[in-house]
Amino acid sequence: MKIPATIVTGFLGAGKTTLIRHLLQNAEGRRIALIVNEFGDLGVDGGILKGCGIENCSDDDVVELSNGCICCTVADDFVPAMEALLARETPPDHIVIETSGLALPQPLLRAFAWPGLKTRVTVDGVVTVLDGPAVEAGTFAADTAAVDRQRAADDGLDHETPLSELYADQVACADMIVVNKTDLMADAGPLVTRLRGEARAGVQVVPAAHGALPIEVLLGRAQGAEDDISARHELHHHHHHHDDDHHDDGHDHDHDHDHDHGHDAFESFVVETGEVSDPAAFAGRLSEVIRDHDILRLKGFASVAGKPMRLTVQAVGPRVDHYFDRPLGADPRGARLVVIGQAGLDRAAITAALT
Repeated sequence: MKIPATIVTGFLGAGKTTLIRHLLQNAEGRRIALIVNEFGDLGVDGGILKGCGIENCSDDDVVELSNGCICCTVADDFVPAMEALLARETPPDHIVIETSGLALPQPLLRAFAWPGLKTRVTVDGVVTVLDGPAVEAGTFAADTAAVDRQRAADDGLDHETPLSELYADQVACADMIVVNKTDLMADAGPLVTRLRGEARAGVQVVPAAHGALPIEVLLGRAQGAEDDISARHELHHHHHHHDDDHHDDGHDHDHDHDHDHGHDAFESFVVETGEVSDPAAFAGRLSEVIRDHDILRLKGFASVAGKPMRLTVQAVGPRVDHYFDRPLGADPRGARLVVIGQAGLDRAAITAALT
């Protein structure tokens, strides 16, 4: 089975490191390894993640790449780092790759086609973190001068991309767009709505404060993004074949605190219903309910009339996967589904639609 990898990209100061730290603090026992593309030799983000005292996050699980843009140094840095993680006696359950603030995600995706990686790792999803107030103001980053300084100081960067086009590439490549720092916005709703219109079909746009998102929303997306590059509309195909990644140099860290209240923005509940007669029709109905109610994740198990096997259901956005995984055995017949979404879900309507 391939090890899933999640790429976290976004501009300098958007909150990538804060989001990852929150993810680690709520890893629920998963062994997560990190590859951090540092800016120069400062090692700020790696330092924040190393020695953090988080269970299942040892210093050995944080790999820092500081020899320039990750997309420009794939062969020399990224691939060997990935191969070293995969060669461990106990490989990680999940790999998280934090790109730098100048990252072009598509070249990094192409690196997963390398022979040493293709059969062993899959891109679970690309998460693009945006600075909500900055994007709302049309500046894309809170400190554009800092981004330009980062660009000028990086000798390993072999492409020049205007910030507006770099932003468009990051959005185009995303499987999930996190509108961060919504606590600094009067109303994030219009921006979220606008981004949903700009993104590819099926891409989820989620508001967040301090990067506080449930791990089940971020991980387990099973996108296989490395096999879907052509749909991600890269604006610039550069002469190198690898992805751009530079790490935040401290602007993330004003919000790098524990904010458990971030989970209050999300809710989950269980719907129990009778057994399924037609799995394909059931999946279609789930997809419709997910669209109607903007559900982020839906998962669970069901029995199918006349069948001895258990039907597993996994949905990320409107894409619903279903398959038989094992005999039901002593499991009760019927369906039990967990619904996850932003706070305010119409539980009664969703339950009625699913039963």
